[in-house]
Amino acid sequence: MSNQALQVARSGLDAQNRRMQVIANNLANVNTTGFKRDRASFESLAYQQIIAAGTSSSAENKYATGLNLGTGVQMTGTERMNTQGSISTTGNALDLAIEGSGFFQVQMPDGRTAYTRAGNFSLSPEGTVVTGDGMPLQPQIQVPQGATSISVGADGTVSAIVAGETAPTELGKVETARFVNDAGLQPIGDNLLLETAASGTPQTGAAGLEGRGSIRSGALESSNVNVVEELVDMIETQRAYEVNSKMIQAADEMMKNANQQL
Repeated sequence: MSNQALQVARSGLDAQNRRMQVIANNLANVNTTGFKRDRASFESLAYQQIIAAGTSSSAENKYATGLNLGTGVQMTGTERMNTQGSISTTGNALDLAIEGSGFFQVQMPDGRTAYTRAGNFSLSPEGTVVTGDGMPLQPQIQVPQGATSISVGADGTVSAIVAGETAPTELGKVETARFVNDAGLQPIGDNLLLETAASGTPQTGAAGLEGRGSIRSGALESSNVNVVEELVDMIETQRAYEVNSKMIQAADEMMKNANQQL
């Protein structure tokens, strides 16, 4: 019995340790543009059925409840919370924030399309709108040399005044993508997410249409991590870890007493 208690408590330590890692990652990214916090989810491990409910306890009676012993807990996954982060004004025309659902699309070096909420874009030496890592926004937007007064509308239309012109010229349109199941996207670091079978295929198009959020130029979306909430979760996790540690000590003492007395 004590050995089983040790294993149950060990599973609790593992689960709480993983939850603490999730919380630590959330707090580490509290200032990361467009970061979405993760939430750990758990499930109980298999049960040992000692007595099945409804079986006969005597010739006339049956057990109203069974005797089932759990074998612990495990963390089954992390769910990304895609709530809107606060919008901070920067004044940089190529800083873009999505208000509502959707992701920017960028082309990775291997040709695949990745998705991000981090809209801190800039210009490459060739005038292409790119991420800080140099990955071009999709569809590509090319800004001519000498262009001034770059602006991006709520629907993603990019305009600028090019050399020799006085009226703004439309340079292209920033399209966004949304998914049936945003939580199914695979994070790969660098503020990027990849499509998976769980996320479904991207539904791309102009911002502000068909459920896609609108774009605000000159602003960035902050992380949606709430520091106070994370600290409360951290304390709760710490207490649960401490209780499981004490359970291991108690089970060890029980085995020690049993060995000394037998």
